[in-house]
This record gives sequence, structure tokens and C-alpha cells, in this order.
Amino acid sequence: MVLERTEYLNKMIAFKDKQLIKIVTGVRRCGKSTLFTIYQEWLRKQGVSDGQIITINFEDMDYEALTDYKALYAYLKRRCRKDSMTYVFLDEIQHVDHFPKVVDSLYIKDNVDIYITGSNAYMLSGEIATMISGRYVQIEMLPLSFKEYMQSTGNMNDRGMKYT
Repeated sequence: MVLERTEYLNKMIAFKDKQLIKIVTGVRRCGKSTLFTIYQEWLRKQGVSDGQIITINFEDMDYEALTDYKALYAYLKRRCRKDSMTYVFLDEIQHVDHFPKVVDSLYIKDNVDIYITGSNAYMLSGEIATMISGRYVQIEMLPLSFKEYMQSTGNMNDRGMKYT
């Protein structure tokens, strides 16, 4: 069972198609990649085709060749659509040297909606934050709240408590 994490999903939905780089940060294993998957499913339910969604997880060896920023940019540029919005999801982007150059170049393109994740410490360090300053919104994910944990166990009435 995948817990939807509605609070974070709603934030993603609120920023959909806005000319902002959406940066999802948080500790390891808090659900950033899963949030991307849930949001992509939501996009599909809204009529977005698979061809409009590009997803790369840089922890997957299948994408190791794309950790070169020039190769990544060329790959994304080839796949971006000119006639409709392309949703680009770059997971654990800190593995790409000079990735702000790629993100900044995508940012200025028409019909590109950019979502990235990475480690908190690296993603919002001074140099990177300066390079994309004024162009991003941060969505900071936390581990499960107690309420979310209780929902995930299917036992919302443990010890007679009510959670709404």
C-alpha cells in the first residue's frame, strides 16, 4: 500500500504548470521519489500522456551516462515536446555535475515543467540557490507524521483516540 501524502501532493498540484522549478527536499527515505510517482499518476488521470512525462532517477545505473550535464541536456531537449507541456522529473539530481546549468536552460524553455529532488544540504547550498534564485519553490518533505503512520497501519482508533 502506498500512502498518498496528500499534503505534499496538493502542493505539487498547486504549482503545476507554474514557471518555477519545483525542488522537493527531505531526509533520505522520506518519500520524495514516491511523491513523484503519485504525482505522475495524478497527471495521467488529468489527461497527460506518457510521452509528456520524462523521469530520471540518477541513483539508477541505467542513467549513469546522463550524469554528464551536456549529455543530460541533449537527452532532455530531444524528448521535450514543442506542442504541449513536458513534465520533467529529475530524482537525486545532485549526482549530475553542473546540474544547475541544465535546470536553468530548461527553465527558459516554453512548455517545460521541472521537478527535482536531492539532498537538503547540497540542493540549497549557497552556490546553487544563487544560480536559480527567484526561479524555484522548495517543497520540504518530512517523514511520516503520527497521523500518517496511523493511517498506514489501518488502525485509526488505537487506544480509543480519534484522528481526523
